[in-house]
Amino acid sequence: MTNIRNIAIIAHVDHGKTTLVDALLRGSQTDLGKGFTDESKLIMDSNDLEKERGITIFSKNASVNWKDTKINIIDTPGHADFGGEVERVLKMADGALLLIDAKEGPMPQTRFVLKKALELGHKIIVVINKIDKPDTRIPHVINKVFDLFIELGADEKTAYFPTVYSSGKQGKAGLEPDLSKMDDISPVFDAVLQHIPAPEANAGKPLQVLITSTIYDNFKGAVATGRIYSGTIQANQEVAHINREGVVKKFKLTSLLGFEGLERVDIKAAHAGDIIALSGIPDITIGETIADPLNPVALPVLDIEQSTVSMNFGVNTSPFAGREGEFKTARQISERLFKAVEADVALKVEDGPSGDLKVSGRGELHLAILIERLRREDYEFQVGKPQVIEKVQNGKTLTPYEKVAIEVPETMSGTVMQNMGLRHGQLTDMTTENGITYLEFIIATKEFFGYRSQFSTDTKGLGVLNSSFFEYRPDSGTKFERPRGSLVVHEAGTTKLYALTGAQGRGVLFIGPGVEVYKGQVIGSSSRGEDIRINVCKEKQQTNHRSSGEGTSEHFNSPKQMSLENAIEYIDESELVEVTPKNIRIRKIDLG
Repeated sequence: MTNIRNIAIIAHVDHGKTTLVDALLRGSQTDLGKGFTDESKLIMDSNDLEKERGITIFSKNASVNWKDTKINIIDTPGHADFGGEVERVLKMADGALLLIDAKEGPMPQTRFVLKKALELGHKIIVVINKIDKPDTRIPHVINKVFDLFIELGADEKTAYFPTVYSSGKQGKAGLEPDLSKMDDISPVFDAVLQHIPAPEANAGKPLQVLITSTIYDNFKGAVATGRIYSGTIQANQEVAHINREGVVKKFKLTSLLGFEGLERVDIKAAHAGDIIALSGIPDITIGETIADPLNPVALPVLDIEQSTVSMNFGVNTSPFAGREGEFKTARQISERLFKAVEADVALKVEDGPSGDLKVSGRGELHLAILIERLRREDYEFQVGKPQVIEKVQNGKTLTPYEKVAIEVPETMSGTVMQNMGLRHGQLTDMTTENGITYLEFIIATKEFFGYRSQFSTDTKGLGVLNSSFFEYRPDSGTKFERPRGSLVVHEAGTTKLYALTGAQGRGVLFIGPGVEVYKGQVIGSSSRGEDIRINVCKEKQQTNHRSSGEGTSEHFNSPKQMSLENAIEYIDESELVEVTPKNIRIRKIDLG
């Protein structure tokens, strides 16, 4: 049996995780198959949503052979909203490569993922990435990383971490921060073999496999991926499945798969310490155990942090309902949401108050990605305003708080501080370096809702904002209300340029001319505190004295394009977002 190393790659969003994994796969001369000959494409971000957003959402497995050692690489999401994925995959690893941007240094999600890795006692190798950037500050970044290790309670052995410097983009790495002395990515592999321990595993004990992810395959059915903690598993053997409630059922495996490069390949057997995929167990879900049928002993069930945000999902009830989506009934929507829960332990679905479904997740982005995935699968439905999940402890109501890290040009910091102040954000840290101000706030999640799009406007797109769940605190009783009302359609029809040009003085429009609208649809943000009902379908009257084209030379401002996230952030308690494969509309709950 070859030696094995299981490593997770953890980092903050956009610190080059997926690019480095690509460099490792290509640098190991691993056969990647026909689909990955184009070097400009990221191998690991295979999902359409990941390609568009440039973030990793779903953890993935790859495997390479280096100096007679099999190295299983697990790419993890960096965004805190996908922490459920991070926690699961870290259970499969024995160590981690912590990637840090050579300019930015540790960020909020760096703290989040590192904390999880340290809690599991993993050995950490720090990789200072993107050293080819022009304005790197490597000594400062290394000091900040050391401070973070100490702050998170790392012991002395862990805090003196081995360091590798790299440029994932160029596929080079070295033990010194000098790009000219680097030839290839091999120093990263050598560091893994030197510092990451082989898995502690006993092939002689009864079989135990912890399942960490599941997908559905049209030919194989449910395919579960997990790590073998003890024993040996054979293809076509009988196994015991122990579910979350401790119920034991026996099944025969229909396939046993190992990882080679990015491919899942059929294997005859696998041993303790390896990562495998298997099928033949219909109802298997994340966190459960596959065990020896004669001596079934369960591993501890994976415990995932609680959801903090919920939204109500329901059947589309607008006048345009049923026009654009293939799947639109309550049964179809419900089945799809319950299927999503099986693959994502951080999601929770329960019956809502008025026949709809209450879906809980780790944050706005977590739920927005779920909504976008359903929309692309041809589902049509409507969702309400995100609500925080509060809990009562010792008679006190506790509400979730976020830690928000902001990076803005110094000239714009005043506006940001003012707007965070209006939302009762508490400033905990502020430093300015080279014309950039770094701010850190603690703010109630419910008051933070809706700030991201405003932040983008306030900073003209130059600011960087990151947030992660901080803790539950007693509710202060304060609430941030949206300062402006909406522009609401007065009567159904098709929007006309003449009417819209007249309406734009009343606020910011979300739609342009030639769009079909219905009564009660929200088509803009009002310049006043209350809603304004407007007729955007009227045409200019023709008379004997003037032609219909006269006067249309007035300037019409480009409407503000409302993405799904913008729409979810914008709505208040009186509004819904209508989601279809072709459109995202905002509407009043009461269309009258």
